[in-house]
Amino acid sequence: MKKIILFLFLITIVLLLSSCMGIRNITVDTREPGYITWSPDISSVVIVNNVVQQPDDAGHTIRRFDSPTWERDSVSSENIAIIYTEALAQFIEEEEHFNPVFYIRDPLRTDQNFLEEHPLSPEAMGEIMRKTGADAIISLDRLLIQTELKELFAPSGFLFGEIVARLHSIIRVYTPTAEGRIPVVRYTDSLSWKGLDPLGKLEYGIDILPMREEAMKEFVILTAEKMTNVLSPHWTTQKRWYYTSPNSRMREGERFARGSQWDRALERWKTVFENARGVEKAKAASNIALAYEMSDNIEKAYEWATTANQLFETHTSPNSLERRRSALYKAEIERRQNNANRLLDMME
Repeated sequence: MKKIILFLFLITIVLLLSSCMGIRNITVDTREPGYITWSPDISSVVIVNNVVQQPDDAGHTIRRFDSPTWERDSVSSENIAIIYTEALAQFIEEEEHFNPVFYIRDPLRTDQNFLEEHPLSPEAMGEIMRKTGADAIISLDRLLIQTELKELFAPSGFLFGEIVARLHSIIRVYTPTAEGRIPVVRYTDSLSWKGLDPLGKLEYGIDILPMREEAMKEFVILTAEKMTNVLSPHWTTQKRWYYTSPNSRMREGERFARGSQWDRALERWKTVFENARGVEKAKAASNIALAYEMSDNIEKAYEWATTANQLFETHTSPNSLERRRSALYKAEIERRQNNANRLLDMME
């Protein structure tokens, strides 16, 4: 009986130790540079609306439930370009790279040729910069939206339908240092909604199909958010992890990491690295790389991510999860290192 109790006790200890080993996932906010390379001299921008409002009867169709053909329809595009540029100005301002961010609400164009583009002339660009004091102009030079409303079926008198919207926009960045090269961002996308017709009765919690005017507003706000990531340095949330184990120093490092005390976690994990072997040494190196990353020392993070990857390649099988995970992390830190250099160039 005593041998059985001892055996069960040892099994319990093994299970407890095994449960302490693994990885712990966390999220981090990283600074990304965007796709437009800004001169360090550009500290403020102004957002302008340089499009003509799309006519209500252009680009919109409907296919009714009892009809096999599409018909032209009328949908108001009033203020859609204003909502787009206003949202873009707000999102860019929230990223806190440009200070200040100016916004001109009134459309610049007064003609009626909504299909034509009229890029800003050097004279117009200079006038806007003088009036606002901005160093550069972000101009919405084209915005076209198509919508299709398809009535799918009418169960028990309730109309169920689908909206498909397609958007095409062109944004140009005007700067006095462009030397004739004007960055152009062309963007095409689509979005769809399904649900009950808003004129029907609300039952069973089924999604309600928005009016197409509201759908277009939602669409341009989402587009403005995406364009912010293209036009401006911005913050993104990413997933990271660190390894855990029964080792007392590893546990201490984990405790400090949970409290965002990365310098103290780094100290503990370095002690583990100096005394560990094989895979455990690789895991400690990976944790050290994360601690450096969280301390914004990307150069040291890359050094340790490289060390961790080399150790995993030495001590794990070619298809092991640890090796693949380590390679991905090393590549991500290298990407962040390159992006950090781009951000530094923009701030010098």
